[in-house]
Amino acid sequence: MSAETIPQSEPLRGDQVQNNAGGFAWTVDDMQRLRRFLCLGSEGGTYYQGEKELGIENAQAILKLIENGRGTEVVETIKTYSLEGRTSKQNPIMFALALCAKSTDLKTKQAAYTSLSEICRIPTHLFMFIKYAHALGQNWGRAQRRAVSKWYTEQNASKLAMAITKYQSREGYSHRDVLRLAHPSTKDPLLCFLFDYITHGLAKAIENLNKPKETTNDSTKTETTVTDGKQQAHINNENDEDAEEFNKKLVTVEQLKEFLETVEKMKTSTDDNELVTAIRQHNLVREHMPTGMLNSTAIWSVLLEKMPLTAMIRNLGKMSEINLLTENSDAEKLIIQRLKNREQLQRARIHPFNVLVALETYKQGHGFKGKLKWTVSDNIKNALEEAFYLSFKFVKPTNQRYLLALDVSGSMSCGTINGSPSITPAVGSCAMCMVTLRTEPYAKVVAFSHELIPVNITKDANLESVMTTTRAISMGGTDCALPMLWAIDHKENIDVFIVYTDSETWFGKIHPTEALKQYRQKMNCPNAKLIVVGMQSNGFTIADPNDKGMLDVVGFDSAAPQVMSLFAEGQI
Repeated sequence: MSAETIPQSEPLRGDQVQNNAGGFAWTVDDMQRLRRFLCLGSEGGTYYQGEKELGIENAQAILKLIENGRGTEVVETIKTYSLEGRTSKQNPIMFALALCAKSTDLKTKQAAYTSLSEICRIPTHLFMFIKYAHALGQNWGRAQRRAVSKWYTEQNASKLAMAITKYQSREGYSHRDVLRLAHPSTKDPLLCFLFDYITHGLAKAIENLNKPKETTNDSTKTETTVTDGKQQAHINNENDEDAEEFNKKLVTVEQLKEFLETVEKMKTSTDDNELVTAIRQHNLVREHMPTGMLNSTAIWSVLLEKMPLTAMIRNLGKMSEINLLTENSDAEKLIIQRLKNREQLQRARIHPFNVLVALETYKQGHGFKGKLKWTVSDNIKNALEEAFYLSFKFVKPTNQRYLLALDVSGSMSCGTINGSPSITPAVGSCAMCMVTLRTEPYAKVVAFSHELIPVNITKDANLESVMTTTRAISMGGTDCALPMLWAIDHKENIDVFIVYTDSETWFGKIHPTEALKQYRQKMNCPNAKLIVVGMQSNGFTIADPNDKGMLDVVGFDSAAPQVMSLFAEGQI
């Protein structure tokens, strides 16, 4: 049987495997599987696999890499994706790091713990890592105590004071819990005071200030001296999303005491003016405010002045509900200006996926949980969509001819990306498609399942109208060969095919890779390329790993459009 007559329900070559839908494709290598997991997670599962099963498969891929001597490479990949802000959620990052930290491979373990402070930039990340490490069934060892202690003792006191008061407890852990497990030690008087505050409370910490250090030691050892006597290098979290909120430096214990006294006092304040003054003087944030005061427009107005972008995006619904964001108000104008600032979005590591979730949630006019309801501002909704495109790493047009093919089969409308109830693979693929459509001067869009339908989507279309168009197309089985076959039938001159899919293809009479070969021959385009944008963290791809003209990339990697452009131009 020739390759031209082998259906997708049968293997084309011996190196193919059967996917979850029954068709045959290739498995992505374990490193690509790791990248998919870091960007897409396994929460919510897929149409064909449950969340638990998918999570186990991804964990096994990581363990296999470690067993094959690539553990340090895994840690470097985790660190790169974390530091470059290429992932939308930290859960997969922390789970993968914990797997490496608890590995029996010494080099992998050392690399993981050495990278801990760089990857866990805020307490939430640290607590999440500790939770996963505990879930993997091992108790605290010296390596973990040393790494976690270092996280605290190498912090800048100003930033640590903000962090421990903003993120007091997460993931079932508090700072007090962690200090008692890690036993950090330092000579820095500001950190000693902070550790005393964490473990004993503010009143006791102030009382202990005038006592000799020897009399304040307890089982936590938070005020013992550093044994090597070396100068501690402070962690520099500049350019992180939380760095912009804390500009006031606390350089003395007295300043630190004043800050903590203000934080404690504000927990029970019922005075708008008092809270507003404290916010301005000490750069306090929403988490410092009493819950009962969070319906005050005066408080939200002053919080907004220096609110980090991530927090601003998350709280759009609340600020709308209390009528702070009325049409053409100063608050609305400030938010729109910040959402349209590419430099700020990039500096704050705002991930495109999180902006998309905010957009999909905001335009509903209500939250997915709780009773929050608001009037939707078209200005803010449009600015959020603009922020989505701006939050990807900057891409210059390649001037290649593109055919953008959206898989609209049934499996794409099931499951979620990173557990978000509003983002299915179908929504995500439309959003990713629009990034390229807005960048490239020549691009056509088609949608396919068991049949292919050209769709009239223009560069200036908004995501809502794109979704309306694709949802109107009847769903069916998945045939990822259709874009290439359609281009042959219609004599379309295409340089790059981009297929947005979960790779669960099974329906067609010819394999996608064979369809591309036919296109190259019949259209005399030997360099025509195929890019497969994987929208789920499963292990399959329709891209032939032996064909240099095919590329498998991860949907919702913030660098994906950049990688795709370089590949289209032949630079990678």
